[in-house]
Amino acid sequence: MRTHGKQFTTAAKKVDAALSYQARQALELVKSSAFAKFDETVEVAVRLGVDPRHADQVVRGTVVLPAGTGKTVRVLVIAVGEKAREAEEAGADFVGVENLQKIKDGWLDFDVMIATPDQMGQVGQLGRVLGPRGLMPNPKAGTVTMNVGQAVRESKAGKIEFRVDKGGNVHAAIGKVSFGIEALETNFTAFMDQIVRSKPAAAKGVYVKNVSVSSTMGPGVRVDTTPYRG
Repeated sequence: MRTHGKQFTTAAKKVDAALSYQARQALELVKSSAFAKFDETVEVAVRLGVDPRHADQVVRGTVVLPAGTGKTVRVLVIAVGEKAREAEEAGADFVGVENLQKIKDGWLDFDVMIATPDQMGQVGQLGRVLGPRGLMPNPKAGTVTMNVGQAVRESKAGKIEFRVDKGGNVHAAIGKVSFGIEALETNFTAFMDQIVRSKPAAAKGVYVKNVSVSSTMGPGVRVDTTPYRG
C-alpha cells in the first residue's frame, strides 16, 4: 500500500478532494500546496471520452503556451544549406546532419528535433532511438517542415506536444510553481482550448470527463469541466 510523507499529507489537507474548483482557484491551490525545495513543474491531466484503440479517436496536437514552459528548450535541426542557416538565425542550439552520427554514438542532449522533409530518410533510421523518447520529428507536430525558422522559434517560446494515451488520458506540463497565477491560468486556458479544438468527429458523449492539476510532488486538484464539455 502506498504511503505519503508528512509534507504531502499536510499539503493534501488544503484540498477538498470532493470538490471541483474553478481553474484559477485550482492553480492557486497547486501553488500554495507545493512543498519541494526545487521549482516544481505544474502539470495538467485530462481524461477524455475517446477510445484511442480507434484511429479516428486519437487525440494529438501541439500548442504554444503564451507564458512559456519555464524550462530552457534545446533544439536540434537536421537541415542543410539555406535551411540550416535559417535554423541558426532562429536560435537553434544544434544544426546539421552531422548530428545524426552523434546520436548513433549515444548523444541525446536536446529536447526537440526538427527536420526538413528531405532529411527524414536519414532521420528515420534512428527511429528506435528517437521514437521511445518522444524525439522523432513528426509532420503533425510541426517538426517536419520547410519552415524551420518558425518551428525553432515556437519550440523555444513554449510549444508543447500532447497525445492521448491508451487509457484516454492526456498529460502536459504547463509551467512552474514559481510562475505567477496569471501566467499559469493563461497557459492552462491555451492548453484546454486546444484540447477542445482537437475533439475527434468520431467521439461520442462527454468529451472532457475529468481535469486535474498538480505540482510535481503535490496533491492533485480537480478542475470544474463545465467550460470544456462537448
